Amino acid sequence: MSELGVTVPVIETARLILRGPRLSDLDAFVAFGQSDRAKFVGGPMQPWESWNALLIVMGHWIARGFGWWVLEDKASGKTAGRVGIGYHLDWPEPELGWHLYDGFEGKGLAYEAAIAARNHAYAEMGFGPLISLVDHDNTASANLARRLGATPESETTIRGESAIIFRHPKVIA
Repeated sequence: MSELGVTVPVIETARLILRGPRLSDLDAFVAFGQSDRAKFVGGPMQPWESWNALLIVMGHWIARGFGWWVLEDKASGKTAGRVGIGYHLDWPEPELGWHLYDGFEGKGLAYEAAIAARNHAYAEMGFGPLISLVDHDNTASANLARRLGATPESETTIRGESAIIFRHPKVIA
């Protein structure tokens, strides 16, 4: 059992621990939310908005039985970002998404985490081919989606912003 009252699976990769969110992750959420790195997910944010984001990440596991893992860097013990399966009320279908926090980009960690999360979602949670919703200006996420084998499928509008729907292959890497 976790802080959430549900069991969030723990996944380990070579450099990361994917674990459930904790209240102790709030400082990392606030730092991310106040940074330019959050521009494609509603940021920069006020600290209370980052609090709400943390509660949404926690609540997703409770309401849906799946959600976002927090990435813990094995070498430093620091919170490196988050990855997971989100399915918000206004999303077209479940989405594989990722955010890396400052200082952890450019090391292949998002790829490592996304592969682990996608593999788990397919093998353990029964998901079919997932999508990723990527803002037209977010070239880093579009490049990662392509590296993961996802291809542009169509476009949609989410909360007034247009996004490309990338479809992931149904493969376990």
